[in-house]
Amino acid sequence: MYKNILANIPGIEFYPIVALILFFGFFSALIYWFIVVDKQKMTTLSASILEEDAPVVHSQPRGSMQGDYYHE
Repeated sequence: MYKNILANIPGIEFYPIVALILFFGFFSALIYWFIVVDKQKMTTLSASILEEDAPVVHSQPRGSMQGDYYHE
């Protein structure tokens, strides 16, 4: 019964192909980014997390649900 439902969907044979292309495209882009990323910048960012005197910056969107609404 379930085989007939999937077999009757027009264009169903393209969905696995598109999913495979998206999967490999995403991970290929990720591997490419890992290769070309600036190593010095990543070292600086990873070291700044462990520093105690590093400034903490919290960004909060306007109109957040914490009571401070933006009024003009």
